[in-house]
Amino acid sequence: MSRREQVQLGVLHLDRVLHALSDPVRLAIVVQLHHEGESSCAALDGGRPKSTMSHHFRVLREAGLVQTTVHGVTHMNHLCREPLDAAFPGLLDSIISAAARVG
Repeated sequence: MSRREQVQLGVLHLDRVLHALSDPVRLAIVVQLHHEGESSCAALDGGRPKSTMSHHFRVLREAGLVQTTVHGVTHMNHLCREPLDAAFPGLLDSIISAAARVG
């Protein structure tokens, strides 16, 4: 079973979640989605190249942190809070809180 199939079935792995959040760009995306809710890729790219952002969004999706839906030509992203909070209670809140203190 591929990583994508595992995430779709609701199987989250702590090592993948923490790896995804270990990168400052990906952490910033998660924090922004936490505060703003659903956002487009363009609103989250911070002026970075599209190829770089595609990689970051793929890592976040494969870890189960973010879900991307397509609306015409716009890719909308939202934070997958419920499955994350069910699998790892308090983890995401702790990380977002710590990021706010550092940033």
